[in-house]
Amino acid sequence: MPSSLDEKYRALLAMIAEKGAVAVAFSGGVDSSFLCHASVAALGARAIAITVVSPMLPKSEIDCAAQVARKVGIEHLLIEESEIDDEVAANPKERCYYCKKIEFGAILETAKKRGITTVLDGSNLDDMTDYRPGLKALAELEIVSPLRAAGLTKQDIRDLSKRFDLPTWDKPAFACLASRIPYGERIDREKLSRVEKAEILLREKGFRQFRVRSHGDIARIEVAPEERRRFFDEKLLDSVSRSFKSYGFLYVALELEGYVMGNLNRAIPAAIRMA
Repeated sequence: MPSSLDEKYRALLAMIAEKGAVAVAFSGGVDSSFLCHASVAALGARAIAITVVSPMLPKSEIDCAAQVARKVGIEHLLIEESEIDDEVAANPKERCYYCKKIEFGAILETAKKRGITTVLDGSNLDDMTDYRPGLKALAELEIVSPLRAAGLTKQDIRDLSKRFDLPTWDKPAFACLASRIPYGERIDREKLSRVEKAEILLREKGFRQFRVRSHGDIARIEVAPEERRRFFDEKLLDSVSRSFKSYGFLYVALELEGYVMGNLNRAIPAAIRMA
């Protein structure tokens, strides 16, 4: 596996170029944005980007994806999915598997209509350290993960994104809105909508890294550990609480240790998470 950042990037371009034509599964996040850039660098107009627009993807992410697509010069297609599949809405521990199977199946179908048989996703090397049932779906659909194959970590991708002046280089980590709802609690549009509104508010208040976890009628706020001290402001506490309750929450709580990636996965036994 390549060792230096430049070697990893060259290996990435070679892997993509070898495919002849690719479709990038594009969420607008750090990884898939960089992958769009690399795909254009390797293949030019023979690379396209495809975004699945669903109730679980906030409008802000769709807008970001459109901005990045224009920046890197990649053709950008949207697939509209207005409904939440029942297997996903049931929110089992394997939710991400079912969701990826459906979404990437749709991306594959759209790509094939354009004469493209290779779909790329933005999984990186660090993704192997968390519970990621969606990776099984990608393997079954033969989706290619070149960032991971090239040995690129999240920090590598941020460093290269900064080098190539991508607006996402320092974008906070993000996951779909379904990840805010504990496994076993059914997902619906109303819950997703109030979480989205709550997170928009935190962004407007100046927070950078955050999650609003929805536990029934309770909103549990997670912010980056270094941002927690801001909640010592009583006016901010009152303002956030009133707004969240106007969105439909009855109670508003703060996670004392702050944001940790994959926090809801703690409910899954370690043996399953690491399998």
